[in-house]
Amino acid sequence: MIYETDKPLYLQIVDYACEQILLGIWKPEERVPSVRELSVTLTVNLNTVARSFDFLQDKQVLFQKRGIGYFVEKEGLKRIRDMYKIEFFQKDLPNLFKKMQKLNVSIEEIVLEYKKCST
Repeated sequence: MIYETDKPLYLQIVDYACEQILLGIWKPEERVPSVRELSVTLTVNLNTVARSFDFLQDKQVLFQKRGIGYFVEKEGLKRIRDMYKIEFFQKDLPNLFKKMQKLNVSIEEIVLEYKKCST
């Protein structure tokens, strides 16, 4: 994992965990690596991983079974997609549109490129 300097580390770990779920590596209702295991894997402090898991628990993406560990919520994947979709429409898309205007790129050109990538 490559760490960004402009984003808090615990949120980067949240992104990492969400990516694992989006890719199907961590599946709904299955146990995820423990805080200790993930801190060793990512070479970060236990408390930072714990803070990330707390965040994901607050967002109802993960849940904890005492003494057993953390698990992906049944609707965790959907919640992540909804969360990232909002971010995409509020942050990424406006930035993309600004760049398209600067470069004089049309929606039609974007659609063409999208179709090339989708096949």
